[in-house]
Parts: sequence; C-alpha cells; structure tokens
Amino acid sequence: MLVTVDHSSRTPLAEQIAACVRKGLANGTLRRGERLPSARELARTLEVNMHTVLRAYQLLKEEHLIELRPGRGAVVSSEAPASQALLVEACRHLVTLARTQGLAEEEVLDLIRGHFRSSA
Repeated sequence: MLVTVDHSSRTPLAEQIAACVRKGLANGTLRRGERLPSARELARTLEVNMHTVLRAYQLLKEEHLIELRPGRGAVVSSEAPASQALLVEACRHLVTLARTQGLAEEEVLDLIRGHFRSSA
C-alpha cells in the first residue's frame, strides 16, 4: 500500500494518511480483509509520530472502512464496499468546499436532497 504525506500541506497528516487508505480502497489496491501496516511501522516510514497514524486509523474506523483488532492491528473491513471509501472521500471534499464557500450545513443538505429527488 502506497501512503504518502506532504509535510508542508495545510491538510493534517492524519487526514492525508486516511485519504491514501480511502483511495486504495476505492481503486482496488486495498481489499477486504487486508492488513494495514502497523502504526509504528507506517509512522517510521512516513517520518511522522505514531499517534498521527493511530489518529488516521481511528478516522477510518469511525467511517467503518477498517477494523482495529487487538493483536492483529488494522484490517480493511470485510463489510465495507470500495464505493463507500469513494463516497466518504467525496463527502469530506464537499464539506470542505461548502465551508470555504460559507454554506451552512442545512443549505448543503438541501442541495443534496434536491439532487437525490431530481435524479430519481
């Protein structure tokens, strides 16, 4: 699995790591049940703090994309379809864009509801 981070980016390192995992799930380079590198190993490779990797893994767990198993580490969820990773990434992008444009949460939700209704 290829994970890269840009230390000069404004995007938090944990989010960059999580985005790389999401991308791997979406494009099929990561598969259900596949084990991710240990937090210690990935932190050493990326030259980041281990807690940064653990934070990224926690984000992915909250998104139901990975499972954190005691003694086994982080494993791609057996229930998460690849499309879910793509949707999570798109949602994160949408929220960021909406915030930069000054839109309120309800305005964004109204836009999404409108698109759902018009495409049905």
